Amino acid sequence: MQFASRISLSPISLRISAAQPAQRRAFSAFHSNLFRQNLQSPYNVLKSRTRMYMQNAPVLPRSRPISWQRMAMTAAGVAGAVVVIDGFLNRETRDGLSTAEQAYLHDTFKYTGGGLVLTAIAARSMFKSGLAFKIMTSNPWLVLGVSLVGSIGTMMGAYYTPPETTVQKHLFWLGFNACQAATLSPLFLFSPAILSRAALYTVGIVGSLSYVGATARNDKFLNIGGPLLAGVTVVALASLAPMALPLGVRSLAVTEAISLYGGLAVFSGFVLYDTQKILHHARLAEQGLIKPDALKESIGLELDMINIFVRLVQILAMGGNSKRK
Repeated sequence: MQFASRISLSPISLRISAAQPAQRRAFSAFHSNLFRQNLQSPYNVLKSRTRMYMQNAPVLPRSRPISWQRMAMTAAGVAGAVVVIDGFLNRETRDGLSTAEQAYLHDTFKYTGGGLVLTAIAARSMFKSGLAFKIMTSNPWLVLGVSLVGSIGTMMGAYYTPPETTVQKHLFWLGFNACQAATLSPLFLFSPAILSRAALYTVGIVGSLSYVGATARNDKFLNIGGPLLAGVTVVALASLAPMALPLGVRSLAVTEAISLYGGLAVFSGFVLYDTQKILHHARLAEQGLIKPDALKESIGLELDMINIFVRLVQILAMGGNSKRK
């Protein structure tokens, strides 16, 4: 198991494409809802790649300095949340991970972390070069099509290229991260304080859920794949609804909440699922039933983290905007 003034770009669509053939999920990192209908609110970012609004360029607020005291309090809160999540979801723990499982999990997270670092560096470079503004002001349908084709194509290439074809597989992987960087680069329009807090929250959420998934009983969370697929479908439909249906203000608020908070919950669930899937594949690889492929495993986790991060940026930005009103 596994979807701006002028255009909104997000990752729900890739998750559907990157999954296993029978069960695919949406890649919704950034291509949607970069800026929402309300012309006075520049903060509503990225919901689903297919969702776009033609509107005037928003006026962004001045950046606020990073409050290290708040960051420290946030870190303490995240640490406490790890303990609470582990106690709530992981009452029955498994025996310790085998050496093969530990090595496979570590290799996967190395690729995940490396991909995210490359994506962040490339996105920052594209933003400073002005590419983000060109993306937002160009033809929405052209950008949408090129982005979808490029992201899905490179992702599937990295996913299905045999691990022994090292150079080709890594070239697809680099292309995939470059596509993500292009769609995420407009995020740097937001305050560094918002981006840093969202990054900290994302690391806390993914880290705690990965720990729960790694220490839970074998295959405990592999059974939630079906409900997660249904959930991500609902999130995708909620993102598409405003474009296809004449909705009122209240209905738009409901669909936005489903896409935002529902997507946050669904992709958090995918972290649990993906972590246990990685360990399951590690056991199969140890038995010689499949070939180990940490790069392929990392794609799902990377998409989970991107989707969670984007939604947290939007939540924090909307919260800051409401305080100023």
